[in-house]
Amino acid sequence: MTQTLLIELLTEELPPKALAKLGKAFADGIVNGLKSRDFLEADSVATAYATPRRLAVSITKVRAVSPDKSIREKVLPVSVALDAAGNGTPPLAKKLAALGFPDLSVADLERAQDGKAESFFYTYTAAGSALQGGLQAALEDSVAKLPIPKVMSYQRPDGATVQFVRPAHALVALHGDAVLPLTLLGLTAANVTEGHRFLTAPGQRAVTIANADAYAATLKADGKVLASVEERKEQIRAELLAKAGADQVLMPESLLDEVSALVEWPVVYECKFEDEFLAVPQECLILTMQTNQKYFALTDSNGKLRSRFLIVSNIATDTPAAIIGGNERVVRPRLSDAKFFFEQDKKKTLESRLPLLKNVVYHNKLGTQAERSDRVTALAGAIAAKLGADVALAERAAKLSKADLLTDMVGEFPELQGIMGTYYARNDGEPEDVALAASEHYQPRFAGDALPSTVTGTAVALADKLETLVGIWAIGLAPTGDKDPFALRRHALGVLRMLIEKRLSLSITGLLQDAAKQFTSVAGFKDPSADVATFMFDRLRGILRERGFSVNEIEAVVAQNPDRLDDIVQRLEAVQAFAALPESSSLAAANKRITNILKKNEEALAAVGEHGVNVALLKDVAEVNLNAAVVRVLPEIDAAFNNGDFAGTLKTLAQLKNEVDAFFNDVMVMAEDVALRNNRLALLSSLHGMMNRVADISKLAA
Repeated sequence: MTQTLLIELLTEELPPKALAKLGKAFADGIVNGLKSRDFLEADSVATAYATPRRLAVSITKVRAVSPDKSIREKVLPVSVALDAAGNGTPPLAKKLAALGFPDLSVADLERAQDGKAESFFYTYTAAGSALQGGLQAALEDSVAKLPIPKVMSYQRPDGATVQFVRPAHALVALHGDAVLPLTLLGLTAANVTEGHRFLTAPGQRAVTIANADAYAATLKADGKVLASVEERKEQIRAELLAKAGADQVLMPESLLDEVSALVEWPVVYECKFEDEFLAVPQECLILTMQTNQKYFALTDSNGKLRSRFLIVSNIATDTPAAIIGGNERVVRPRLSDAKFFFEQDKKKTLESRLPLLKNVVYHNKLGTQAERSDRVTALAGAIAAKLGADVALAERAAKLSKADLLTDMVGEFPELQGIMGTYYARNDGEPEDVALAASEHYQPRFAGDALPSTVTGTAVALADKLETLVGIWAIGLAPTGDKDPFALRRHALGVLRMLIEKRLSLSITGLLQDAAKQFTSVAGFKDPSADVATFMFDRLRGILRERGFSVNEIEAVVAQNPDRLDDIVQRLEAVQAFAALPESSSLAAANKRITNILKKNEEALAAVGEHGVNVALLKDVAEVNLNAAVVRVLPEIDAAFNNGDFAGTLKTLAQLKNEVDAFFNDVMVMAEDVALRNNRLALLSSLHGMMNRVADISKLAA
């Protein structure tokens, strides 16, 4: 017989940022414990619940008693169990007693091969166990393994000291409508929990759960508690959208998650602040509302911040004036602080703050932020020159890019670095490209983030990331496993995305060499460019896989170690189109064969030199035809390749299929005549170079 099982642990307010993990771990631990003890049907369904004051799980189709099991127990090797006369030995009697079968004899045992020897076995049926015992163990295991951020000790009314994430007040354990008398943290299970702390009267706070299936509905109806995290989250989302009306509500998922973990009965109210605060950069106001107060900011259809905002309360009332007024009073000092920081920061130019960068250590092996700024400035200028951009503008932007780190606003809200630099640069009258670069040089900050919009911002962004990559790598802090404290993977991905998506005709080798030159004054510096390049190419493969290219297609291009990436996507698309042609598999296999032949005969090829194919030495019809075909299509391939038509270049190769196949069927490349052999190698070398101009198509061979 199976019924739904419910376990709930009622506590004081749990840490909101950890609530989702705690709820999942609590449920998973109990489910896994019951599954391992065979109390669950194959189609049992578990539902995890978590509120600020409770962790719970409901599991359908839980057995009252686990099934009986047939167990085949190894007793002893025959050589130990029997004496010379074939009678049972004292060790056998002792072993049987230990297993709980003292009355068994040798005749009751199974004799079977056990590896190279024989052993005695005994098969018996073990009766199933009651749910209470298995659940008690599963519950204790689950609670012991909870990812508790910080354990606290507290004293129970009976004087006992208990350790848990927060004080626990009640335990509910129901199998159907039957209470299972489990114990945990000094509590004994019952079928009574508590409703909402404020929406139920003190004397009526107790909520009786009639049966396990009625848990969520009973809490909602009688206790004013939404037990499901997801249900609360979606209700909050819907109410925010409804209250926002024509405005846009800013509701990052992380904020929704946190607010959902702070309330048991969410209600959304509208509040306002004074319009004078809108003179402050809206990023500052939004950040302080979201980070400090857990409020939801509103913007108009153009993205401009409104002076009204939304809050999520844990109290439903028809007269919310006190709640609204209290939250408006609380947010006002925060907004006043932001306004004060902004006004004070504007009194000093970014340039006037630069000398203070000498007091900020970047890394003890790489110097101060001022020294780093000098490196990034020089590198940004070099990159701008290669891009044909304004070098002076790029150097100015790079020089000022870190100055906002010394402002009061960024000191209070580090998340605003770069953003405030743009505001302050505009206030100082700096060129717009310089102002934009203050924030855009951090881009892309994450996967899918926008790239810098200007060539100046691009030059500074590349310089900033390359300086970090080379410098941090050089002092032995390359990423290892999951550890990447300086976000070198993110920096590498940022550089690659800019090179690819902006189609910048910049050499990776050149960029890394330019970056390494900036560290000549750093003691003991060893250029890590080669290792950084390998690291970047590994990240490149990941980017290209995400774009939908296959491993073989990627290797066909990346294996050639392209030094520029401005046309890599176009090359890959051409390889992809070529791979779809019926001739591709044959030509890829032939190219792989040619590659192997040429590798084994590098000295012979070197002897041929630049003389190329001697037409007079072409003997067999197949090699004459192949040479003629190569000569015929070469101009067409050259023209397509020079025009950047990579697909056309590879498509033209398809014309050579019959001649290539015939050559390998009819011609012995490694002829005994040295001159003949070398001439055929020269022909293959010419063909190989033509076939691999866009990509190494041998990588497409299965």
